[in-house]
This record gives sequence, C-alpha cells and structure tokens, in this order.
Amino acid sequence: ANEFIERFTSDEHIPMITSCSSGWIKFIEMNYPELLPHLSSCKSPHQMFGAVIKSYYAEKNNIDPKSIFNVSIMPCIAKKFESTREGMEEDVDAVLTTRELARMIKQAGIDFVNLPDSEADNPIGPYTGAATIFGATGGVMEAALRTAADVLTGKSLDKIEYEAVRGAEGIKRAEVEVAGKKVRVVVAHGLKNARIIMKEIRDGKADYDFVEVMACKGGCIGGGGQPKTT
Repeated sequence: ANEFIERFTSDEHIPMITSCSSGWIKFIEMNYPELLPHLSSCKSPHQMFGAVIKSYYAEKNNIDPKSIFNVSIMPCIAKKFESTREGMEEDVDAVLTTRELARMIKQAGIDFVNLPDSEADNPIGPYTGAATIFGATGGVMEAALRTAADVLTGKSLDKIEYEAVRGAEGIKRAEVEVAGKKVRVVVAHGLKNARIIMKEIRDGKADYDFVEVMACKGGCIGGGGQPKTT
C-alpha cells in the first residue's frame, strides 16, 4: 500500500502491478519483461513473513534465527519455486501445499476436526479483515486501497469496502475514489486474462493506476496446491 501511495501521489504517473502471486511473477518475467518496472517491489506474503519470523519474531522471543526451520503452508505450488530464488532461500526453509498437509494429517491419524481450539501465537498472530480477503481475487487490491485511503486522509474511514473490485469475473475494471482522487484499477485472475491486460498496457490502449494479477482462477484460494474439489 505504501508503494502504491508513493507512485499514486508522485508527479510522474507510474502504474503499479501487484507482485504477490509467484506464478504470475514468473509469467511476466518470461512474457512481458518490458513491464517489469511496473511491478511492486514486494515479495509474496509468505516470503515477507519468513523474513519477519527470522528477524523480528526471533528477537522478540530471544531465539537464534539459525535455529528456526520455517515451513510455509501454501495453496500455491509456485511458492515452492519462489522460496529457492536468489535472496529468498534463507527466509523460508520449506513449502508444503495445503493438499500435502492434509495428506500428512490423514496419514498421521490426527482427528483434525476435533482438535481443541487455541489462541494464535503473539505478537504476530492476530490479523485484520484485509488480511482475510488477501487470498481472493480483488482482495490484494481492496486491502491496499483501504490502507491508502486511511493513510492519505489521516482519519477513520466511514466505508472501507470496495465492492467494485470484488466478484468472480475474469477481468474487473473500475474507477474508485481514494482520498478525493479517482483511481483507475483493474483486477485479473487466470493468466489468460492477465495476458489481455498486459497487452492493453504494452500497446498503450489502457491507462491504469493500479493492476492486480493472480495466476490462479479465483486467486490464491484456487491455487494448484489446494485440495481438489468437484
């Protein structure tokens, strides 16, 4: 959100494209390298969290970071590749998909449904509503717009929902208001739809301020590592 604010409020118009979907990053690197300057500089959330675990969390709990073996449970197969990329390999030691974890729970004979509830670990266990929607198509966009509006206005927002970027359509285009300014946004999920948007931008046929792309249909919740359904 802070990176979007910086670009959005600058005199130079620099549209920003999200960088949270690992499969999408590899896709744009291979197919649209000329648009890489538009990408957010952020790593995906699990890589950010891995860095936090081995720095802030370790310090708060007086733990040697070298003794931490960090495992990410992800709906995404591409996160396995991402965790091996140069500069990221030390933050996350292993990635399991949700489907792999479910299989391990069954193999171990754990009655997962009837396990007692417990509180999330502090100090980084609690989460926000914006975090909850982050894995669905449009969720990253909405979370960033909420934060941008809050930071730029400096006051509590009467309305934090941005319904225009929600829904199951493959491509969602909208114009929303953030701190009194109009923001042109587009959300695409599925690489076929991403290609349509990238071609618009490359050919100068679209003028977006903020672009969200997720490689999987529905967003991360529809990731290739999720349990298979009918």
